[in-house]
Amino acid sequence: MLKTPAPEPIQKQIETSEDDFFRGEFSALQPLRIGHRSGLDALLIAAGLPLDAKGVVVDLGSGSGVAGMAAACSNPALNVVLVEKNKLMVGLATKSLALAKNKAIAPRLKVLEADIMLSGLAREKQGLIPNMADYVIMNPPYNHEGQRASPDKVKAEAHVMGVSGLDSWMRTAAAILKPGGIMIMIYRTEKLGEVIASSTGRFGGLSIIPVHSKVNEVAKRLIFKMKKGSRAPLKMLPPLIVHDGKGGPTAKADKLLNGDARLSF
Repeated sequence: MLKTPAPEPIQKQIETSEDDFFRGEFSALQPLRIGHRSGLDALLIAAGLPLDAKGVVVDLGSGSGVAGMAAACSNPALNVVLVEKNKLMVGLATKSLALAKNKAIAPRLKVLEADIMLSGLAREKQGLIPNMADYVIMNPPYNHEGQRASPDKVKAEAHVMGVSGLDSWMRTAAAILKPGGIMIMIYRTEKLGEVIASSTGRFGGLSIIPVHSKVNEVAKRLIFKMKKGSRAPLKMLPPLIVHDGKGGPTAKADKLLNGDARLSF
């Protein structure tokens, strides 16, 4: 009887790159030809955390862990839980923590393989415990099932929301946050109504920063800060312009993306 060969180690299955962030302060292994590569969005949600952030931050849908590692690098009093269900990305995040450049932050990071879409006891059994977090950061998939998706299954999983939509992500975020806990997320502008609807009864005090690629372009993304249980009204804040029109980042964006500044909510 033929035996099924054991799967090859992840580094032999896919081609990866070791990418530096924060001007070389930390590095992450990311897939080169398949899957999702983190960048601007991940760094911006990490920049949404306050200067005095401490306790536990949970990065939901963490991918290779860039946002969570940026949060740990910027906030020495934070412990970070990287939550991801895709085994390939879980493997990359785990290997990233073993990189030499991440030696200083690795003791404060934990990788948790779990499905954000679960609820109740099923979610708890995977390690997502009620009131475990002081902060949640997340960059949920912005497409829905039925919309055009990448033929790359790993990338499609990162970009396409399940049938229950954003509500499942918001439900999990609210469940694991402590009362008064803060959630930072980035999402597509056209999904604003969905964000407001799924935050109702869970979060309040929404502060929104529109993100414009260039000065004369419409905002394609919004960064949200919201507080669990708050009844404070929504605020629309001044926009963030990412590129200066000369091929580089604006001075403000450069500081935000390299851990030298925080978003002003």
